Amino acid sequence: MFSRGLTRTIASTLLAATALISSAAYSQQVLRVTTIPEEAATEQMRKFGPLTKYLERTLGMKVSFVPVNDYPAAVEALVNKQVDLVWFGGFTYVQAQIRSGGKVVPLAQREEDTKFRSVFITQKNSGITKLADLKGKQVSFGSQSSTSGHLMPRSFLLDAGIDPDRDFKRVAYSGAHDATIASVVSGRVDAAALDITVWNKFVNDKKVDTNKVDVFFTTPPYYNYNWSVNADMPVALQEKIAKAFFALDMSNAEGKEILTLNRASKYIPTTPDNYKGLESAGRSAGLIK
Repeated sequence: MFSRGLTRTIASTLLAATALISSAAYSQQVLRVTTIPEEAATEQMRKFGPLTKYLERTLGMKVSFVPVNDYPAAVEALVNKQVDLVWFGGFTYVQAQIRSGGKVVPLAQREEDTKFRSVFITQKNSGITKLADLKGKQVSFGSQSSTSGHLMPRSFLLDAGIDPDRDFKRVAYSGAHDATIASVVSGRVDAAALDITVWNKFVNDKKVDTNKVDVFFTTPPYYNYNWSVNADMPVALQEKIAKAFFALDMSNAEGKEILTLNRASKYIPTTPDNYKGLESAGRSAGLIK
């Protein structure tokens, strides 16, 4: 028979060895990264390519970008551990947190995500100048799971006494912000709501003519996007990933390229509490049961 003290020592040694083996196994894996498909797949690859290379070098492990087809797929991928790191919108983060039973950890957000906004756009000759003018019109949102392209625009419409499902002639879902802009430019819908940073990018890149299509309403601010991992990821790796994001700096060429592509000035820490308001908005809008 082993003595009680020796038994405890053996048990502790086995636990430590198991943790070491588990950590080593994880460190040998490819870090699989995905994002909600808020823009076309080619744009996603262009946007996150330099970040993937940066993370590979900084983390000392292979990083693989794994595109998904839609917003719910990004949620399921992290919940089911098919990927390790995800760029979520605030609402998809909330959905993942609920689906996982609270096992999603938000690591970093852009400074811009502390006061994010959505915009409503229309053709300049539409006669639409305020939210009330949308009644009886055809209006597009982005993905149904989009924070800036659906949840928060819908929430602010409801606050203004406008129920999209009752008051609009037709509600459309484009699936992505760039497609949302295209639906207004082409005249398929009368107006639409989307992410302000995507709109500004299109304007700055001269991909949209603001003499023909422009913003008529900008929402109040709210918290939005973040980079999240599954809580089962070793804490040391979580911290290393977060540190890599925080180290990105506009003062050097690599940092400037990555931050600019990600429409960010810098990354900062975030917490689950920042997204409680989005969960409340989702329940009030009937998007979370």
